[in-house]
Amino acid sequence: MRKWLPALLALSITSIFLGVYFGPVSLGLHDVTESVTYGLKTTLGNGLSWILEGLAEVTHSQTLEEVSRSIAERVSGQPPRYFTIVWQIRMPEVLLAYLVGLALASAGVTSQALFRNPLADPYIIGISSGAALGSAIATLVNPTYMAPFALVFAFLSVFIVYTIARTNGTVPVDTLLLAGIAYGFLANAVTWYIYVTHPHESTLSWMWLLGSFNGSTWRDVGVMLVVSTLGVLFLTWRWRELNLILLGEESIALGLDLHLYRKVFLGVIATLTAFAVYTSGIIGFVGLVSPHIMRLLLGPNHRELTPATALFGGVLLVTADLLARTVAKPTVIPVGVVTALMGAPFFLYLLMRHKRGELIA
Repeated sequence: MRKWLPALLALSITSIFLGVYFGPVSLGLHDVTESVTYGLKTTLGNGLSWILEGLAEVTHSQTLEEVSRSIAERVSGQPPRYFTIVWQIRMPEVLLAYLVGLALASAGVTSQALFRNPLADPYIIGISSGAALGSAIATLVNPTYMAPFALVFAFLSVFIVYTIARTNGTVPVDTLLLAGIAYGFLANAVTWYIYVTHPHESTLSWMWLLGSFNGSTWRDVGVMLVVSTLGVLFLTWRWRELNLILLGEESIALGLDLHLYRKVFLGVIATLTAFAVYTSGIIGFVGLVSPHIMRLLLGPNHRELTPATALFGGVLLVTADLLARTVAKPTVIPVGVVTALMGAPFFLYLLMRHKRGELIA
């Protein structure tokens, strides 16, 4: 872990910086650093001032009030020229892309272990499309319930696809893929029908339906920071169980409660995917590409594979978002289109290797 972790962290920081630096509006290095510095100073200063103000009210301390006012005066001032572009538009977009990449890549590597299927992925087996359908229905009922609806429909998608594909206690790869693809097409069709027939009631956009980070907010970043961090930490903590699950029914003889952990990992996959879809729409193939690249470099042991896959997934999606914003600028391409252009050929390559028996989970 000591060898690859610094490299992936450095790659993550570099990709985030490049994602903020490049875009439809050309910025200088000074513009970026000045805006980020001002944003951090303002955020931290306002937070500290708010805490001191609360303590002053509780303790009736005039000194704390004076310190709070002093901090507020220091952090207030004229923001840099490109502060809005850098701190309020690009930073939330890039950070959200990285965190969604963490979630989708983690869900992908867990799916491949859980189904013992090297081609499994939340997008391919229909979980992403199901979560999007839940979000679409929520916009007609009450937009504030988009996250719970996405979560419920993600779980429902897992149940439907897994039930259809299961044959005599096993889940054949061909059946799983066909069931997932068919269900995904059906869920996407219903989602688009809702969008087309209820353009005024639905808060969805075609950019969101194709995957996009446009209009990302710091609230979205906060939500995904909690979900992605907890998800990755849990899956990394349970790396032994992921390794044992690859053994299938033989893992029971080694003391693993296989049925319990299947349910637990399915829940984690559905949760990570649902919140990723809720914040950014339908983005595919990140959970397929990232695990395979890291498996080639690090091997199949989930102790290193899971966290490495998550970090690389973040880098991959930030890169895809950067390409989406710069390739055809000033036009912004949906990031889901970019990941599909990168991932679909890779999927066909993996499918051919699997057909020849060269690919293992």
